[in-house]
Amino acid sequence: MAEDEKQPADAAAKPLSELAKSFVTVPADKTRTVSDPVSRRLTWEAAGERMDYEATVAHLDVRDDTGALEGRMFSITYAKLGEDGLPMAGRPVTFCFNGGPGCASVPINFGGMGPRRVATDGVNHLPSSAKVEDNPYTLLRESDLVFLDALGTGYSPLAEGADTSAIFGVDGDADAFCRAITEWLEQNHRWQSPVYLFGESYGTVRNAVLMRLLGERGVKLTGVTMLSAIWNWVQVQPGEDLYYLGMLPTFAAAAQFFGKAGAGVDADEWFDRAMAWTDDVLAPALLKGDRLGEEREREVAREMSELIGLDERLILRRHLRVSLEDVRRELLADEGRVCGRLDMRFSSDAPGYAQHDSSWFAGEDAADDAVNAVWNTAFRSFLSEMGYKAPARYLDNNYYRVGVKWKWAHEEPGTGGAAGAPNVTVDLACALRRDPTIKLAVLGGRYDAATTYWNNVFELSRQFLSPQLKERVEFHRYGCGHMAYVDVPTLRQMSKDMEAFYRKA
Repeated sequence: MAEDEKQPADAAAKPLSELAKSFVTVPADKTRTVSDPVSRRLTWEAAGERMDYEATVAHLDVRDDTGALEGRMFSITYAKLGEDGLPMAGRPVTFCFNGGPGCASVPINFGGMGPRRVATDGVNHLPSSAKVEDNPYTLLRESDLVFLDALGTGYSPLAEGADTSAIFGVDGDADAFCRAITEWLEQNHRWQSPVYLFGESYGTVRNAVLMRLLGERGVKLTGVTMLSAIWNWVQVQPGEDLYYLGMLPTFAAAAQFFGKAGAGVDADEWFDRAMAWTDDVLAPALLKGDRLGEEREREVAREMSELIGLDERLILRRHLRVSLEDVRRELLADEGRVCGRLDMRFSSDAPGYAQHDSSWFAGEDAADDAVNAVWNTAFRSFLSEMGYKAPARYLDNNYYRVGVKWKWAHEEPGTGGAAGAPNVTVDLACALRRDPTIKLAVLGGRYDAATTYWNNVFELSRQFLSPQLKERVEFHRYGCGHMAYVDVPTLRQMSKDMEAFYRKA
């Protein structure tokens, strides 16, 4: 994402109400000052290939049906140039974004999908000198790309007096993106281009609602990519068994990576075993609660211990409901280290003895710390190269001004009522049933503990799509974490999978 939901440095100094008020107070032109758009012709060269493209940094007006301005959405567009030196009008265009809610689009851009990428180093933290290179695996090879920052994040300001309760929420956010996408298509005369969406993390919630909403507003979609997806918000609610079920295979993968379990077993085979064990053993056990009986609970705990590398006694104390905090703190405790959340393969020294607050610990993530600042540095350097006059502060992660205000209530189509913890898999399935020509790619990683792979398989299976619609859906599982593009072998395979996806009829 990077979506570790860390508190901004200045957030502790002011109450949230004051922060929010200062954020939406704007000059007399009805929105925060935004710089003039800039465009520049650039050349991409990698792996023996060469491509000229135009990069454009600009804002898109987001207006309601009365024409009133709600905000200006920051965008970076990369468009391949034809032999005449102009963008190719009929080429596919993909709208890309991260999630949060409250995160801007730098990670998915300079992390791995854009034409430039910060070179990563396995699971090591990157230095400030990390190389920025033409990305051999960029999605620009298949499609023009438009990276969008959600309103309230990045450089996307709200208009004066904008109703944040109508914008910062499942439905308001999707509505704003729908309007920005149609504005871009209109401005760039690209209504004949095949339109794709590429969302990561909460961006897949946005994707699912957008699939339905764009169709309802007459915008034809060709394909949607869901990277590190989460569709059912119930799975993150405290005490919900879907949470523990989804985490188990990811815990098993992490335990094997650190040599605590699964010795001598292929990593994919080990993960498949954990997926099957979750379905066949853990799910029925959790469903029974204390009706399971002590003897059977001990048997299940013993098997779980062998899968995830934690002490059987801890598992029993948790009644088989092991949390991410348990595993992050305990798996490498003998080494004085903790493992990551977005990608459990990353690790760091354990927090100090006084740092025991669980909510704080949840936001401490080596997987994010390893790469995020370097991505932002590369992004700011690019804007300077483009000649774009940018404000000093870029709200790459604005969780405490956006996420804490988020309106989760959402009426899933056909249900007749708003759900406080939405399941947008219903929106996704509704869009596929209405338009069976849409193709869908679901990408996930074994080591992603933020949006777990098991839950994606589970949720889509509960929609009972017809065989014809299932043929339009493809799943790809990789040996990576949440931000899949950090992992070069994964990025290489993703590039091949995306090439096939975009060329599929």
